[in-house]
Amino acid sequence: MSALSYLRHKTFIAAGILCLSFNSQATAFQADLPERISNVKAGNQQVVLLGNNPAVGDTAPAFKVVDAGFKTISLADYHGKTVMISVVPSIDTGICSLQTKRFNTEVANLPDNVVLLTISTDLPFAQKRYCQQEQIDKVVVLSDAVWRDFGGKYGLLIKDMGLLARAVLIINNKGTLAYKQLVPELAQEPDYAAALAALQQLLPES
Repeated sequence: MSALSYLRHKTFIAAGILCLSFNSQATAFQADLPERISNVKAGNQQVVLLGNNPAVGDTAPAFKVVDAGFKTISLADYHGKTVMISVVPSIDTGICSLQTKRFNTEVANLPDNVVLLTISTDLPFAQKRYCQQEQIDKVVVLSDAVWRDFGGKYGLLIKDMGLLARAVLIINNKGTLAYKQLVPELAQEPDYAAALAALQQLLPES
């Protein structure tokens, strides 16, 4: 076996061990989550969503996710900023890719005090590869694969799928959940105009 093949083999094994560890943690966490029948559909089937279900006007729940380097990122890291979160089931699929690219282009139209995040349960390895391939360099792409903490705190984790329901959330600069759009069909893009209009209403006039 060549040195390169050996390194690839070791990397593959390490990634497999990480996946098993993440799945074990996520399964244990999901067992304690409340569940509800939602209006979200996968095809013709309504899905069951796990987790709490904060309403607009509630204090936005704290959460932790990881970036491409497995560094822990929390909502507190964006204290004092307006945070828009684009939630996708799996970033490297058709509709999710369109959604991510659309919001990546919208960042140029936003002031510096707005942060735009994309969150999915894809592993950071896959997210990093996708972002490099598609030149996603304006939105901050984060993974909920390790703890499923974001999905559980916002009631977006799909039971028996391990994916997040498609949604757009806005947390204002005071830490309040100010907007929530839960897309009714997993294969449907969000209403970008409505989400961006809601964001503009939260920003101070220049």
